[in-house]
Amino acid sequence: MEFSSKVALVTGAGSGIGKATAVALAKAGAKVGLLSHTADEIDKAVGEITEAGGEAMAITADVSDEGEMRKAVEALVERYGRLDIVVANAGINGVWAPIDDLKPEEFDKTISVNLRGTYLTLHTTVSHLKKQGGAIVIVSSINGNRTFTSPGATAYSATKAAQVAMAQQLALELGKHHIRVNAVCPGEIDTAINDNTSMRNREETEVPVEWPDGEIPVNDGKPGKSQDVADLILFLASERARHVSGTPVFIDGGQGLLR
Repeated sequence: MEFSSKVALVTGAGSGIGKATAVALAKAGAKVGLLSHTADEIDKAVGEITEAGGEAMAITADVSDEGEMRKAVEALVERYGRLDIVVANAGINGVWAPIDDLKPEEFDKTISVNLRGTYLTLHTTVSHLKKQGGAIVIVSSINGNRTFTSPGATAYSATKAAQVAMAQQLALELGKHHIRVNAVCPGEIDTAINDNTSMRNREETEVPVEWPDGEIPVNDGKPGKSQDVADLILFLASERARHVSGTPVFIDGGQGLLR
């Protein structure tokens, strides 16, 4: 029970990488706050954790809303008395479209959820981590950091690059408080994130490339699993990664090297 004395917050915890991470942390002994804007998803996930003997709390909040995030973090700390691990995972793909077609409100929405949401997650939690130290893991992407070929993904790629910059900036700022900050950069993972993706005029921005054997060298070209990313996050949050900070870790099966 590696995390038996720890309390963790995972945003975007209703499905995919967030849920897999929350479940893994709970199995390893942590008390976990699962945060999402969708109550049904996290209630179900919390039920799965408690039925397996873990301890978890469902928290409904919009990561881009300061007031909601403050209340969410206060409720978690009030219940468990501390906070040690923060996984900033909540995000959307948003609208992918040519830059002259991408509407300002569409750009702003992606920035609001992905970047402002990450900022508010850390802004509202770091004061609690400073009390005893801890670990922050930001879920970024190979997009904007290793690859730039997703057609029309300007807003999304910009937020993902900024998340890595934020992790590196804060690794230095928070090091004196014994807080480590790292980013994971997944490639294609078998999640439901495409459900909140809207694409327009893809043919205008797409660079045509054929992948006869699949674009992911590992696993016979198949996407990675949420659990693969969760395992990496657990390592970065653990004492085993005690000397790792300010580091973006790519987890894409080699996909980014092809693209």
